Amino acid sequence: MKLSKAGCYLVDGVKLVDAEQEDQAKHELGDRYLSPTEAKKNTIAYGILESHNTSGNMDKLQIKFDKLTSHDITYVGIIQTARASGLERFPIPYVLTNCHNSLCAVGGTINEDDHMFGLTAAKKYGGIYVPPHQAVIHQFAREMLAEGGKMILGSDSHTRYGALGTMAMGEGGPELVKQLLEQTYDINMPGVVAIYLDGETAKGVGPQDVALAIIGEVFAKGYVKNKVMEFVGPGVSKLSADFRIGVDVMTTETTCLSSIWKTDEKIQEFYEIHKRGEAYKELNPGAVAYYDGCVYVNLSEIKPMIAMPFHPSNTYTIDFVNENLEDVLAEVEKKALVSLDGAVDYHLRDKIVDGKLYVDQGVIAGCAGGGFENICAAADIMEGKYIGSDKFTFSVYPASMPVYMELIKNGSVANLMESGAVIKTAFCGPCFGAGDTPANNAFSIRHSTRNFPNREGSKLQNGQISSVALMDARSIAATAANKGFLTSAMDLDVEFKNPTYHYDSRIYANRVFDSKGQADPSVELQFGPNIKDWPEMSPLPKNLVVKIVSEIHDPVTTTDELIPSGETSSYRSNPLGLAEFALSRKDPKYVGRAKEIQKAQKAIEAGECPGQAVPEVHEVMDIIKAKFPEVSRDNIGFGSTIYAVKPGDGSAREQAASCQKVLGGWANIAQDYATKRYRSNLINWGMLPLLYPGDCESLPFKNGDYIFIPDAIAAIAEKKEIIPAYIIKDGDMEPVEFGIGELTDDEREIILKGCLINYNRR
Repeated sequence: MKLSKAGCYLVDGVKLVDAEQEDQAKHELGDRYLSPTEAKKNTIAYGILESHNTSGNMDKLQIKFDKLTSHDITYVGIIQTARASGLERFPIPYVLTNCHNSLCAVGGTINEDDHMFGLTAAKKYGGIYVPPHQAVIHQFAREMLAEGGKMILGSDSHTRYGALGTMAMGEGGPELVKQLLEQTYDINMPGVVAIYLDGETAKGVGPQDVALAIIGEVFAKGYVKNKVMEFVGPGVSKLSADFRIGVDVMTTETTCLSSIWKTDEKIQEFYEIHKRGEAYKELNPGAVAYYDGCVYVNLSEIKPMIAMPFHPSNTYTIDFVNENLEDVLAEVEKKALVSLDGAVDYHLRDKIVDGKLYVDQGVIAGCAGGGFENICAAADIMEGKYIGSDKFTFSVYPASMPVYMELIKNGSVANLMESGAVIKTAFCGPCFGAGDTPANNAFSIRHSTRNFPNREGSKLQNGQISSVALMDARSIAATAANKGFLTSAMDLDVEFKNPTYHYDSRIYANRVFDSKGQADPSVELQFGPNIKDWPEMSPLPKNLVVKIVSEIHDPVTTTDELIPSGETSSYRSNPLGLAEFALSRKDPKYVGRAKEIQKAQKAIEAGECPGQAVPEVHEVMDIIKAKFPEVSRDNIGFGSTIYAVKPGDGSAREQAASCQKVLGGWANIAQDYATKRYRSNLINWGMLPLLYPGDCESLPFKNGDYIFIPDAIAAIAEKKEIIPAYIIKDGDMEPVEFGIGELTDDEREIILKGCLINYNRR
């Protein structure tokens, strides 16, 4: 694998021309030379974005999507937000799937109450409702929503259908609210990076292996961050549709904005199999296309991979791990000291048994692992073999009921069940800690999307820790066939049958509610006791005081750490209830600290003295008034902020930001934001995405300090790039400056109003 140092040209879809030296590029291209500006227009991505842009300016995009999709831990909050802003009907197809809280096993009736809310919302506003266990969100979208040249926005970070010719993006709920209110998705024109596939994969190598190899190469370098990954090159045609889908869904873990692939007869066949042949569109870059970078991937050289805890980019070949067990596991244990803050005694080297790595659990699941070809390959490997009767367990979750049905018909399910595997229904739980949680100190290998700390369901605050490594279904099955000892699929002599897939359309036709876009205003939404409206939120005060109530020095902070997944997902229809879990697995004192300073703001809103509610505020106000005598409780606001080096990697969940807002959060302070979607979530909830580029080890502020931002309204309204502020400590004020980054006019107005709901009430 090789990353270009600069941009490159792709000629006739095959030849790469390095553009680092312009004169050399001109020489190689000859009379076919185009400037980078002109040749950029010949990428697939540019064409799709241009056809969906409403601004008339390709540098400043205002995108309207063709379709929307959400699942049952996001759609309630989205619809509640849109209702508060005047929603009357869904203006474009909106699919509400139920694949996250579908076990209905936590909190009494609240999960099924959410589902009934979703069904009645689909009827009332004209949407599509997919009942629990029918399909995971992204598999349904692949089978029923994707179309060549179209765009889909989803409230799940793995909204990726580029292999099918659909440019899809995963964002926080407020961005879907904007589309429901017929507003736009506003971004600068993203860079486009060519992912040039060459060669052909070896037997036993699967899509997760290719995906992990790419992630391991680009993530730490930020090579594709907030860019579009465009898959091209002769190697694409060597991959089946299912294989491409398996690679594509994992592009989220690179922190790219979106993905798109060239399409061909194999993708056309996918659409025809699913009775939607008209949805296919052939997509290819123009004769001479320019890319902002290139990742050259020789598929022939990729071997079975493993992403060790605690990130999908922590990659090795399985062979390397097996050959260097002590060293690799010691390195993982060392990294865990940072990821886990030393909260538990974490060790892996005791998993070495007779010189081999013993694994406690294997799982193939979700939008990444639950595809037809992955499970068929696993069944071929397991045929005539057994997982044994020791600790090792093996679970398989087909991604949709149509896939499950075909696996039953072709005998794959029987092979797997006979081997000792347990076959379960379409469910995303193993990917976010709501199913197949391993035992304490257990080690799980999974063909799923993420392996962040606690992502598998353990709780540091309870002294629990288990960990997940990501692998392809084929090597997971090889490990299962070896009774739990880590094994590469290339080490087994297996005949892969590669059966043909037959799609049964009756399954969805008989079970999925489809309004066909017809709203029925007479339908009453069905609520449950856990479904709550958003609390009232104040506009940005003229002068702002924020107290730092959590300080996180990890290189990257995931959304799982900002608001845990797992059983907390059941409370995502209850803003105040969910907020109680904010940072609970990273900083258990955060909620109490945030609530304490929030008392000062509530006192102001009640016309009372903030210092009576929070006595230390008296001294803060005295210090401020000594330099700014015009400041009073009539023109000041109090709230909280957190500092993190790079927050927001991972999920699109808006609750990572909204829970902070509900608890009185007014800002985040960071060196950088890990993803565009997390920064957007902060803005849409009226929070300042402040930037402090200094070294986190020599910060001028610390946890517990107050920061005063004078005339915050003017700083935002007047489009200041640098926001002057003061750190209040030792009885004095020390000046400090924060960046704010680029904001659109609408984003500034949202922050001024206090949140997107307030903005839309104007």
